[in-house]
Amino acid sequence: MAVGTSRPAETHGALLCHSCGPDVFGIDADDLPDGLVVADESGRVICFNDAAVRITAVSKGEALGLPLERALPLEDLKGRRWWTLTDPYGGLATRVGQPERNLLLPGGREVLVSARYVREHPTGPIRRLVVSLRGTEARRRTERSHAELIATVAHELRSPLTSVKGFTATLLAKWERFTDDQKRLMLETVDADANRVTRLIAELLDISRIDSGRLEVRRQPIDIAAAVGRHIQAHIASGQSPDRFFVRIQRRLPDLWADPDKIDQVLGNLLENAVRHGAGTVTIEVAPASAKDDEKGTAVTVSDEGPGIPEESMGRVFTRFWRGSKRGGTGLGLYIVKGIVEAHGGTITVGRGPGGGAEFRFILPVGAPAYLA
Repeated sequence: MAVGTSRPAETHGALLCHSCGPDVFGIDADDLPDGLVVADESGRVICFNDAAVRITAVSKGEALGLPLERALPLEDLKGRRWWTLTDPYGGLATRVGQPERNLLLPGGREVLVSARYVREHPTGPIRRLVVSLRGTEARRRTERSHAELIATVAHELRSPLTSVKGFTATLLAKWERFTDDQKRLMLETVDADANRVTRLIAELLDISRIDSGRLEVRRQPIDIAAAVGRHIQAHIASGQSPDRFFVRIQRRLPDLWADPDKIDQVLGNLLENAVRHGAGTVTIEVAPASAKDDEKGTAVTVSDEGPGIPEESMGRVFTRFWRGSKRGGTGLGLYIVKGIVEAHGGTITVGRGPGGGAEFRFILPVGAPAYLA
């Protein structure tokens, strides 16, 4: 909202915002999600919206008409009075505002504050001082999420790196004392742990790309049925019984253009979860999306016959660090799966399967990339 280019109304905190188009829409300041405080050329408050009341615990009646430094007595983290320190009305005439920073309200409550200085001309006196207020809860949640990610990564890296370091140091120091079989066993362990570190780093890169909206999808025609078959054969080769899997693939599937590596990542994660955390038969169904899905595309369903996911946890399955059990894992896989599916323009849901276990269903939209359309 271009607050600096519109003239705030001076009655009861109402703010008129003019659109860039030919029409003019009136927007009440109380409808804004962030706190808005506007002071006039004399420094007295003429707008104090509902969000500002909620954030500061100061009533609108108290704030309107007061000098800004009294209505909004902010201090920085060193205890200095903020309006005295910044001196918006008497400071440099070239200043256009203050970037967002963490300040303190009376009682020590933290708030994020930014300011815009509105002048008649670039170096003229301030006509309006527009202050934006936001709570710090969202930022603190983000900071906690980052801290949890760092702690998880540190924990997950410590074990394989300790193993790699221990085995390589032992082999270098006592190479001649070990038989070929012993050397092979230790090197295979080192290789497996190195692969584990590589997978974790790949997960971190994927999370970074998903969070920043930079996850690239390189679309090409893929055979989803063949991809499912490859993953099942890999599980069988690693010791799972062929009877553990039941595959149902409908014919005449729509053409599917997707990133084969990322779809392999999705299938691998969902099947690994079903095998590790589920029980009984793992059923994989590939079919055209049905009418009830309300979209066209290829639907893939993976379900098991285990205990399933508790109802109260359904809403958290695709969040970071969610773990369905205590059987290892970083808790990042399903978060990445959701990001990959959505990057393809698809959807993914979780529910309870016919056998009582967890059921994951994702739909990838039909059609070729735009450049081939």
